[in-house]
Amino acid sequence: MGPLMAVPALAARFDAGQRTVVLDVRWALGDPHGREHYLGGHLPGAVFVDLATELATPATPARGRHPLPTDAEFQETARRWGINNGDVVVAYDNSGNMAAARLWWMLRNAGFQDVYLLDGGLAAWRDAGLTLDTGPVDAVVGRVSFDVSPAGGRMPRIDAGGAADWPATGVLLDARAGERYRGEFEPVDPRAGHIPGARSAPTTENVDGAGHFLPADELRRRFEDLGVRDDVPVAVYCGSGVTAAHEVAALEIAGFRAALYPGSFSEWSNNPALPVATGSRPSGNAAARGGSVEG
Repeated sequence: MGPLMAVPALAARFDAGQRTVVLDVRWALGDPHGREHYLGGHLPGAVFVDLATELATPATPARGRHPLPTDAEFQETARRWGINNGDVVVAYDNSGNMAAARLWWMLRNAGFQDVYLLDGGLAAWRDAGLTLDTGPVDAVVGRVSFDVSPAGGRMPRIDAGGAADWPATGVLLDARAGERYRGEFEPVDPRAGHIPGARSAPTTENVDGAGHFLPADELRRRFEDLGVRDDVPVAVYCGSGVTAAHEVAALEIAGFRAALYPGSFSEWSNNPALPVATGSRPSGNAAARGGSVEG
């Protein structure tokens, strides 16, 4: 089935009374009102997930703007959402799954396999003429136990050192908007530009105008045009590790398994010992540490 569940499939689960934990991850950079949006209208039974406090710990320069919580912290949070072992979990947002993919990746990284993104998110549910509920939903506390052993299905991930070395043997994708990659605009991080060697691959190009992921064959062509191959390792970063998870999902739909750099550019750009390249090319001629390289 892959990372996605279509609206008709979720509606059919509801109609059949099949247990499904639905999680609303309403969040966008610069919009702190996710909970208010949720209260105004959400899928039936959906529990609100606060990305800033439940899918991340407080920001630090050493770990970026959205550091991952510990395994124990995340398991406790998932239980508050009502998740039990054996459940099917469906996550969505109202921004093409750019935020919900963070939750998808974290559950998969914790060894929980039956988690899906609602393709098209809230808009697709509305467009299908299906009903919304308002107000909060308080879940019955669940008992999920994550398998965080090496054999438990961990998702591949890298750190800053891995990101620095990655372009020498693989493809490193920058999932942010092109202007941030090129260093023309940087709204939140201390330096503008990209990790030297990274290739620009904005997440917005993973979806169509309605917020649905592109078909698998189109996504595969997109990533092959960026140099991704079955025998070439691929890793992804973004600003703070949120939308990069969306790119990991898109790569999985296309048939590629990608590593995530959770600290992403917010961690990288806070370290003056690490170089930053600017311009449209992956690398400059001579990466000056602590500065910028025109590409």
